[in-house]
Amino acid sequence: MKLWHLAKRTINALTAAPLTATEQRDTRGLLSAAEAELFRRLTTADQRHALHVLRRFDEFAPGASSAARRAALLHDIGKVESPLGTTARIVATIVGPRGEAFRRYHAHESRGVELLVAAGSDALTVSLLRGDADPVLVEALRRADAI
Repeated sequence: MKLWHLAKRTINALTAAPLTATEQRDTRGLLSAAEAELFRRLTTADQRHALHVLRRFDEFAPGASSAARRAALLHDIGKVESPLGTTARIVATIVGPRGEAFRRYHAHESRGVELLVAAGSDALTVSLLRGDADPVLVEALRRADAI
């Protein structure tokens, strides 16, 4: 991971503001009840990041389906099972999946897919998060998350 990206994510995590009432309503309107419950469990910083990724995804993939947009919003949902703070996440990113807590953090993408399958998420949402959906959408999501 590029040092600049890590520094930017750290600053964003430390300064993240809770979602506004309008943002909360908009996210709940996109998600199923089970998905919304998972989203609610994300940290404030992760919720804010997810919303930023959704907004960028909308720019990169205008007219994408609601299922694809849900994937953008839920792309880090596996982090609900990796309760590391900002400093521990930085260390985990640098040293890799050493120890159980860091392994869980590094496995958040695959665990997120499992959580969404269990929550009954749309097949396209899950497929996009697995990376085996339409390559244009997969790339749009990757770009949206990489900024």
